[in-house]
Amino acid sequence: MDSRLPAFYNKVLFGGKNLISDPKLIAFSVSKLLSEVGTQRFVTGPTLSFAAAREGLPKHLHPKPPPECRDTNAGLLPSAADLSSVQTPVQPKAVHVLQREDSGQSKTDETERASKLEMDVSRDEMALGRSGTESPSSRTIHTPPPSAASASSDNGVLNRGIARLTPLNLQSIPVPAAVSKYPFSIAEGQIDPEDPDYCRFKKQYCLYWGAMVEALDQLQRMLLDFAVPLARVCGERLAACVQSGELDWRDGRGRRTHVEKLLSVLENRDEVWDLMCQPGQRYKGIERHQAAAVCIQTCWRRYSARTAYLLQLRPKWAAQVIAMSLLKRAKLGHLKKSLQASRIRQLENYRIRAESLAANWKHITSSKRTIIHVPSLGYSQHQRLSLRGFDVLQNTQMGRLCDIRDENVEVIYVSPVRLGEDVLQYYTHLLGLQTAIELGDASAPESHCAKRFTILMPEALEYFSTRNMCLASLLKYSPRTLQRIKNLIQGKQAYMISSITYIDDLAVADELEVPLLGTEPAVTQLYSTKSGGRRIFSSAGVDMPPGKWDIYTLEQLYEGLARLMTEHMEVQRWLFKIDSEVGGRGTAYCDACHLKCRPCAQQEFSRYGPEQWRTSQSQVKESVMIKFLEEVPHLLASYAHPVSTSCYATWTCFQEHFLREGGVIEAFPPSDSVTCLTVDLLVEPGGDVCMLSCGDQLRGPSGLEVVGCTVPQTSICPDILHSICTRVGQACQQRSIMGHISLDLVTFLDPSNLEQQVWAIDLDLGYSNQLAMTQLMLMMTRGTLDCRISKLEVPPPVRDVKSSRVKTKAKTSVTNRFAVMCTRLLHTNLSLVYYSTFFLMCKAQGIGYDVKARQGTVFALHDSRDRRSLGMLTISEDLQGALLTFARNLSIIHQEISAPNMQGTNNFKDLIKDIEEVLGMTVQNQTTSQEEKEITAAESEQLSSHKPHRSTLN
Repeated sequence: MDSRLPAFYNKVLFGGKNLISDPKLIAFSVSKLLSEVGTQRFVTGPTLSFAAAREGLPKHLHPKPPPECRDTNAGLLPSAADLSSVQTPVQPKAVHVLQREDSGQSKTDETERASKLEMDVSRDEMALGRSGTESPSSRTIHTPPPSAASASSDNGVLNRGIARLTPLNLQSIPVPAAVSKYPFSIAEGQIDPEDPDYCRFKKQYCLYWGAMVEALDQLQRMLLDFAVPLARVCGERLAACVQSGELDWRDGRGRRTHVEKLLSVLENRDEVWDLMCQPGQRYKGIERHQAAAVCIQTCWRRYSARTAYLLQLRPKWAAQVIAMSLLKRAKLGHLKKSLQASRIRQLENYRIRAESLAANWKHITSSKRTIIHVPSLGYSQHQRLSLRGFDVLQNTQMGRLCDIRDENVEVIYVSPVRLGEDVLQYYTHLLGLQTAIELGDASAPESHCAKRFTILMPEALEYFSTRNMCLASLLKYSPRTLQRIKNLIQGKQAYMISSITYIDDLAVADELEVPLLGTEPAVTQLYSTKSGGRRIFSSAGVDMPPGKWDIYTLEQLYEGLARLMTEHMEVQRWLFKIDSEVGGRGTAYCDACHLKCRPCAQQEFSRYGPEQWRTSQSQVKESVMIKFLEEVPHLLASYAHPVSTSCYATWTCFQEHFLREGGVIEAFPPSDSVTCLTVDLLVEPGGDVCMLSCGDQLRGPSGLEVVGCTVPQTSICPDILHSICTRVGQACQQRSIMGHISLDLVTFLDPSNLEQQVWAIDLDLGYSNQLAMTQLMLMMTRGTLDCRISKLEVPPPVRDVKSSRVKTKAKTSVTNRFAVMCTRLLHTNLSLVYYSTFFLMCKAQGIGYDVKARQGTVFALHDSRDRRSLGMLTISEDLQGALLTFARNLSIIHQEISAPNMQGTNNFKDLIKDIEEVLGMTVQNQTTSQEEKEITAAESEQLSSHKPHRSTLN
């Protein structure tokens, strides 16, 4: 026999004590044990040191209690460790190793053995109660058995503290119930070899004690490393794990599974796990200094290696960034070049088609043609984003559909909003009234005009609904809509009309291969500003307000205003207009009466007189300008106010945008009675200038915002108006401006000589809302607007003579009409009423249109979703009647859709107030005209009465 066997058996059987030295005695002991065990199987597991598994423990490990942790006798037998925790005078009996029970053994034997063991334990408990002493070597702590929930939980990390692990006062701890037949304790990471429980466990599993020793060594090392004060081991569970080989961490399942298996053999594994998970617990156990040093060294080495790695990668990252930047820049440059080449090609094609359109314009306008209306507002991105409801704002020109009143015209209208069936049916019915209007019979069948107009909606509306993109851009990214337009205009003469041309208008026209009746985008951006308009007015030789333009610095603003106030002392109010803004949004005003030195300057001005003051260069004039220049900064900061406070709340904000975008300073007319008017012109490709519409403006409460107009205009002599428009149109043609333009004029009586003055104040390059409503007016009246004489002439209705079956004109004379129109009536309560209900309400209140008399009210619908705005047109035989009808309609609609506690946001009241002022002026003018007629008649009667008397004398 090998000489190493004594040492091995001493270690295995007697805890390392040298009790057996004779090999023969060893052989005898082994044979003795085998005879007692009988058929019990000897199982050995793999042996492995715990050193590889003890370094660090992840905090996310949660031990899974095995299903065999529950004992059927847990509630019957007390813990063996509890029985051996104190010394008692009653000596326990020797435990004999039993043979393995067969599967067919009855449960009666188990019950008898359990009852016998329970009696022995009860005697030991009685002895324990009588004994008042406690073994000083006892390190056992009493813990309650695990609950059913903790035993069945997969990852049960219970929020229990470690107080139950620390044996502070063992006398006050209750004795728990037994959960194992062979439990033993490990205190402070060490097993007491003389512990009776441990000896009983060792004797029970002595045949495969080699594998058991390795498992216990791993468990002790783990408890030592984490300074666990007490751990209770379930002997049966440990033996089962060793026999099945589950404690071999080299089987590929990882260290986490191995630690879970080690913890699963503990009865108080939850408490042990809570203690091990505490921060810094690893550095309280054995070799804690070495473990801390290893951790520090590991962190430092990891940091050093990571730093070196990052330093090594930095050049590589830099090279990648540089390469990506160069590649991105190259691709971006290539894209820019391709876009630039594409836009140059589109511009060249636009010019080629414009030349062809100019050469064939007369032929095109006299033959069948298709007009593609794209009401796109090519504003800058800043303007588009600042405009609320920009899509509806682009769709306020639905009156363009009325171009089909010419039988040679077909209209394709591209809508910037989604239109519902109610709006489509309304315009189909409205355009179908042409026959009824022509015959003067409301019962006449609808004309077949639906075949001559088409309303299309780009599919890009679904993808860019919140981007406030102009309609041309939406149509550019809508290939299906473009293809449908191509199919509709195939083989036909067609051209495209936009509102304010944009670069995408050229792209759409090039894609459709049709000419664009409009100005180049670059020219539009240059001359559609306030400064650009004044350049055209200056070259055309028309009168315009005194002012300065192209102001970009604060010095120019102060010096220009001071000089203008010095030159024109009669002007009481000065206006400031931002170049890029439209519709009165970018306008501010300041009154000169707030200057402290103005009274003295006014005295000097009165002494010299207006003409001599402007032409002289006296020192008095220079001194006045210096005083004005000193007060101008304070004047603007204190008394300058923006008109639209929703866009520019204060003068500081307005001044910032004014200097960044550029602007003009101009005088407000020095009169109490000021009338503004708008004239729509068409600069034809052939070179002619046509006046399409002219109307007096209805202004808002500030007097600087347009809310409507009356057509035709009655404030300026038609010949003077025609002369101004012709000169402005020719000046535009010289600057390659083609298409529709809108000219704003202001007229007033000069207080110095009471002569009428006409100033040109603004120029817009594009199709206007007034022109769209004029087209609707002409279709509903079948009349013609002659701007040369400022009259809207309406022919009598054509009657169908059944006897001769020939259409003849009635013998009545041509009558005149006046119209009041507004393109955007805003009222938030309109969204609460459907259009069908709205028209029923209007019908009940007598608001409608008489096709026989060709007068009444017509509405222009803008959208089907928000329904917060609409256009309205009233037509009557005289201007006073049209104004009264318009005001009455506004009052009725406001009362019907509003409640006392829900008035809504609207511009109805401002319009009604302005109409009342116009009506007052109209009545006053009529009274003055009647008085002048009476005076003229009286003078003529006097002259006629004197003539016969003279003849008698002769």
